[in-house]
Parts: sequence; structure tokens; C-alpha cells
Amino acid sequence: MTLQIYSTLSKDIRPFTPIEPGKVGMYVCGVTVYDYTHIGHGRTFVAFDVVRRWLEASGYAVTFVRNVTDVDDKIIKRAAERGISTKELTDEFTAAMQQDMLSLGCLAPTYEPRATEFIPQMLNLVEKLEQKGLAYAADNGDVDYAVRKFAGYGKLSGRQPDEMRAGARIEVAQAKRDPLDFVLWKAAKPGEPAWDSKWGKGRPGWHIECSAMSCHYLGKTFDIHGGGPDLIFPHHENEIAQSEGANDAPFANVWMHSGPLRVKREDGTEEKMSKSLGNFWTIRDALKETNGAYGEGNGSEVLRFFLLRSHYRSPISFANSLIDDSHKALQRLYTALKNAPKDENSEAIDWTNPWAAKFKAAMDEDFNTPEAIGVLQQMAAEINRTGDAQTASLLKKLGAVLNVLQLDAEVFLKGAVTGLDEAAIDAKVAERTAAKKARDFARADAIRNELAALGIVIEDGPAGSTWRRQ
Repeated sequence: MTLQIYSTLSKDIRPFTPIEPGKVGMYVCGVTVYDYTHIGHGRTFVAFDVVRRWLEASGYAVTFVRNVTDVDDKIIKRAAERGISTKELTDEFTAAMQQDMLSLGCLAPTYEPRATEFIPQMLNLVEKLEQKGLAYAADNGDVDYAVRKFAGYGKLSGRQPDEMRAGARIEVAQAKRDPLDFVLWKAAKPGEPAWDSKWGKGRPGWHIECSAMSCHYLGKTFDIHGGGPDLIFPHHENEIAQSEGANDAPFANVWMHSGPLRVKREDGTEEKMSKSLGNFWTIRDALKETNGAYGEGNGSEVLRFFLLRSHYRSPISFANSLIDDSHKALQRLYTALKNAPKDENSEAIDWTNPWAAKFKAAMDEDFNTPEAIGVLQQMAAEINRTGDAQTASLLKKLGAVLNVLQLDAEVFLKGAVTGLDEAAIDAKVAERTAAKKARDFARADAIRNELAALGIVIEDGPAGSTWRRQ
């Protein structure tokens, strides 16, 4: 079976054929770096990290570009509030974003361009659009895109121009000839970052940066463009208008969008993640809580696994109970690895193996991670039944494709400990073992119950007693 991908543009799932055999050019819209990234960002970037990893596992050489928006109204406002320069602010939050993505197990991009590094390329693109009659200099000094002059406008979102309203980030200025027109170049305001141009000092609009940077690294037409669901309109619709209007060539062959993330309340209702609703989780907040609950260093894998248990295009609910359920599912997989004999086989995955073939079939069907994880769970059940070392080795290798199951199984299963440190628990386990040898079963049971009250499970085996977090 060949890889098949759903495209937001074609509205169907089709076999994937790259422009250049063996190579894939992929662009994913990054974040505006004025604050810490939140779990919604994590949902999108983990999804596309897995897309990239599966493409590479399938033998493709992937060029992965993820931009950084480092000039924007929110950035300017936040920097002014803090009394620092926009560069100081964006440097701080770019570094934080990069660390957050690494914490969630995401590979670093091949290229991670910043908008402010590509001003000349953006200006060239705006000038080309003006020469083609698709852009015009407005009376207020801005340069705007004439939406109705681009025949294909609306083909990604499915909206028709007459039915549209200006998006949330489009300023409806009186100088525009049409409310749907959007800003390519903003005239400078006092105290704001600005660059010279033929239209006077100014700075780029939000949409133009991605058209310029993707073209620079991947060419006028490339294989895959991705992002969150909120970017379909107006951002990605406007990218298409800019890029195809300027270059007279298709922009991206496949458009991929992750599903929305909503917060699930205790009463079962769901709502959008928002600071005003008090349900806003930064990735750092989530990691702090999960590391505290499941063990330092374990929380990031629990979060990643939680995100992968939903198909990347599906809506996902964010709730502590669902994260805890993901932790328990991971425990079952790690338990199978812990109990199986060790097989240090370092050979590449044999995709003709029945288990590997089932995993591959799931991933080739539009990156179906829930089904792929289901295969891992079936393998764990088989390992628990047979103790087969080769299946355990394959389980770990297939987990590596998703970047899970790579921690030490025993350490993961011990997890976080409340009230006692590891040395104290080891001492309690040793005391229980001594009590059993002395046939003081009442004392042995009392120690087991004492540890169970702290969430510690003792497991007796041929090699002795071990413990893990419940």
C-alpha cells in the first residue's frame, strides 16, 4: 500500500506522489513569538512531527521548514508593555518555543526562518503582485492585495468572496478598495519597527512572510503545506492568492491541517482554550503537571502519547482524566517491554513482518496514529502471553517511529513518588522481602498496603520484587 494523504484543498484522500522522487518539501506555519506556546500548538506540531518522521521512515529525504513570526502587532504591544525591544522579546520566546517543541519530542526543523530575515524577498513579492495588478498602494500608505482580482480565491476554505467577511486579523481600513482586501505591506507608525521600501517605511503584513519564505526554501511549488485549523482562512487562503498570483504556478500540492483542540470541563462540556476562561495551558504548565504526576522526564512522553491517540485531523479533548488514561495505556506497553527478555537486535525494521506491516498500513492511511498505537497494544498483549524477545524488540522500534517507548521501562514504571523517595521505597521493598523470608506475612502485607496507599505497586517475580507507580 502506498501512502495516502487527505488534502484540505482537494477535500479527499489521494495517493501521495512527491514532485521529485525520493524527496519531500514540507512547510508548516510556526508561531507568533510574543508568549509561551500552549498545548494547542503542541497538538499541531506533534502531528506534523509524526508526518515528517513517517515520511523519513518511508525512505524520503524531507526538507522541513517551520517559520517564526517575529514582527506583529501583538509582539510590538507586548514589547512596549515590558519596556524591551521587539528583538529581545522575540529572542526570548523563540528560544522558549524551541525548547517546548524539543520537550514534546519534536525534531528541529531543517530550516527555521524568521520573518525579519526575509524582508527583501517579501518586498520583491509585493512588487511583483503590484506589477500584475493584484496589489495596489492605498491612500494610507499601505499596500493591499485586491482579492477579487484573483480568480481562485476561496478554493481552500470553500468560501466565496461575496459570502466572506474580513478575518479576525485583517484590518478593515477605509483606504481599502474592498473590505476583503488584505494588507501586504503596512505603513510605518511612530515607534514601531520599520524597513525601507519603494512605498515608504513600513513592515510586512502577516500573510506575505510565509509566501516569501516557503518559496525561498522549497520553490514556487512544493509538496506539503501544513498548519492548525484556524489558519485555513484567512492565512492560508491569502498565502495561495499571493503565491499563485505572483508566480503563476500551483503553490502547495497537498494542504494538511490538524484538528481543533478543546478543553473538556469536569461536567463533560467542551470549550475553546482561552485565557479569559481560565482554562489556558501552556506546554510548560502541562509538562510541569505531568512530570509531577508521572515522574520527572516521563510527563513529556505521556503528553505526546495523549496527542497521538487521536487522529491528527480529528478534534481532540484536553482533560486531566484523558491524560491519565494515556499514562495507564503507556504503562501497559512499558510493562510488556520490562517483562520480556532483552533482544539487542539493532537491525532496521523488516516491514514484511506481519506486525510491522499492520503498523505500516495504518500510517500509510493518512497517518492513522490511533490505529498504529492499536497495533502496538496488540503486540504488548502478545509479548505478555509469549514473552517473545523479538516481538518486544520490534515493539520498541515501531514506537521509535512515533518517538515513544524509548525511555527505560523500569524507570518509567516507577514514575513519580509522593511522600517517599526512591531510596526509601527500595528500603521498604527490601524490608518486605525480609519479612516474607521470616514468614512474617502480616508485616509483609502491611508494607504492601502502606506503599499501595502512596500509589506504589509491588510486583513479585523470579528475580525478586520490583515496584512501579500505579
